[in-house]
Amino acid sequence: MKDLLREVFGFDALRAGQEEVISSLMDGRSALAVFPTGGGKSMCYQLPALMLEGTALIVSPLLALMKDQVDRLAAKGVAAARLDSTLNPEEYREVVARLLRGEWKLLYVSPEKLGNAEFRKLLKGVSLSMIAVDEAHCISEWGHNFRPDYLKLGKIRKQLGVKRLLALTATATPKVEADIRKRFGIAKADVVKLSFHRPNLDLHITPCKAGDRKNLLLDRLASHGTPAVVYVTRQETAEEVATFLAKSGLSARAYHAGLRSELRREIQEEFMGGAVDTVVATIAFGMGVDKADIRAVIHYNMPKSLEGYTQEIGRAGRDGQPAVCEWLACGDDRTTLENFIFSDTPSDRAVRNLLERVLKLGRDFDVSLYDLATTCDIRQTVVSTILAYLEMDGIIEARGSFFDRFGIKLLRPLERLLAGRPAKERKILEGVFAELDAEWKWLRVEISETAERLKVPAADLRDLISDLEAAGDVALKKSNWRQAYRLRKEPGNLRELAEAMAAGFKKREASDLARLEKVLALSSTKNCLTGSLLRHFGEKMDQACGHCDRCRGIAPTRLKVSKPRKVAAQELLEIRALADTKHAALGTPRQMARFLCGMSSPASIRARLYRLDKYGMLSDLPFGEVEMVAESFFRST
Repeated sequence: MKDLLREVFGFDALRAGQEEVISSLMDGRSALAVFPTGGGKSMCYQLPALMLEGTALIVSPLLALMKDQVDRLAAKGVAAARLDSTLNPEEYREVVARLLRGEWKLLYVSPEKLGNAEFRKLLKGVSLSMIAVDEAHCISEWGHNFRPDYLKLGKIRKQLGVKRLLALTATATPKVEADIRKRFGIAKADVVKLSFHRPNLDLHITPCKAGDRKNLLLDRLASHGTPAVVYVTRQETAEEVATFLAKSGLSARAYHAGLRSELRREIQEEFMGGAVDTVVATIAFGMGVDKADIRAVIHYNMPKSLEGYTQEIGRAGRDGQPAVCEWLACGDDRTTLENFIFSDTPSDRAVRNLLERVLKLGRDFDVSLYDLATTCDIRQTVVSTILAYLEMDGIIEARGSFFDRFGIKLLRPLERLLAGRPAKERKILEGVFAELDAEWKWLRVEISETAERLKVPAADLRDLISDLEAAGDVALKKSNWRQAYRLRKEPGNLRELAEAMAAGFKKREASDLARLEKVLALSSTKNCLTGSLLRHFGEKMDQACGHCDRCRGIAPTRLKVSKPRKVAAQELLEIRALADTKHAALGTPRQMARFLCGMSSPASIRARLYRLDKYGMLSDLPFGEVEMVAESFFRST
């Protein structure tokens, strides 16, 4: 093992905890590794994957992270690959062919890919040495970053009959740890948990007023040094603060999920390379950012949870040198975070609407998650969660996913493209291109509709057009991603099923609110901040850390939350006018409240309601109060 470690990875010895995890796997047992950010989790599966017979299946939630890992392993001569949506058809077929020949030692896939029944059938012909599940806290409904597709992994592992499983996470409370162990059948003795204590991180919590934060941030960046990451809650805040810093002479850029993927990649590369000193970001920035010399992580807004806070400050000082982690604590942030939590929870009516749409489509059906989210006005992650619950209950089964709309542009004359093709293929392609105005134009093809018109299976038509792309005959733009399902059993009473699911989302809402309370409790604790954080994760310190505000004798200040103002008479008139428009995306009190609080929803985004000047007009008020105001208008109409 040590020879392999040195020859392939260039290390003379394993780091703390790695040997214990690897020993469990080599002995044929499953294990859970709870290592802090930067603790060396990937080595725990990469090394045993090389020593075991067969292919190790690595489940990872982030495409960029998968690509980075595969590229690094390939550079070391390791037979590693990934199967994801960025591969073209030819690349995809090549990876699958080599997988079936047993040539890969590590194969990286997303949880969504593994949830695909057709892909699992393919895996039946593959000798799998183990499964490694990264970000394993996502399998737990008590985790801080719940991902519905993770729910199915325990059941899938049993279906595949894989003996060894390694669960990896950087943040797990005792409750989440117990949930991971239960779902994956991991013995308590095979849990390896490293300390979250980072002696080089200096923790500060600085109470302040919202209006003072920008200048305070400028001061802190000057004193703490850069590179730095500044975390904010909203995308608009990221842009506003980054602009302020840039105008003040700092090299700063905003990073959030609202930016194009190419621009996000550009910003991340500039930060990693040193061209940008400060990134002002939402939590979209973090996973896959392995920059060792970050000198400061500043929370401009309140963190959503202690788990998220710990993961975010863990990105500072990975080189072991001193780094500062400061939270500019303003009590008014609580309202915004609570509003996000409330607005994410779907109503009973919305859940019932979605179930009725999905479960009355017949035995074999396919859906667009985007269309479902927009039509039912439920966030897409929540739609995925509902479908995952239906799968876990054995009501439906995922059968694969596909794009059902192709934009096609010829790269060579049509006659040359058709020449030499079998008569059957030629006839199909002539039917596809019958409506092409000019050979230099893009042709929009709805696959299902075109396949029905030409009386060919949609999958065959999709494959034929993809083959044209692989051969360099056409360029494709794919859209309208759809997920195929099969109804496995009758769901029973849909009203009761919807009520049970809606109750689960209410429970989740209460859990998220409780997490927020724990963040507030940290700001007001009289005890060592580091010790308080560690206790949250079930770890005890023998003595105070000596490198936080409390240890320096700085007493806590209770965060004050401004008393909610009353809704002005003019605002009530404007809400009345808004209600009178009877806009479909504002058809319920909850939809109206989301809009008034500046919380987007799928329906309001599609209708571009965020462009209206009334959008977010009550964003400083608690969601519950705004919803009551909205209800009063619906009762009076």
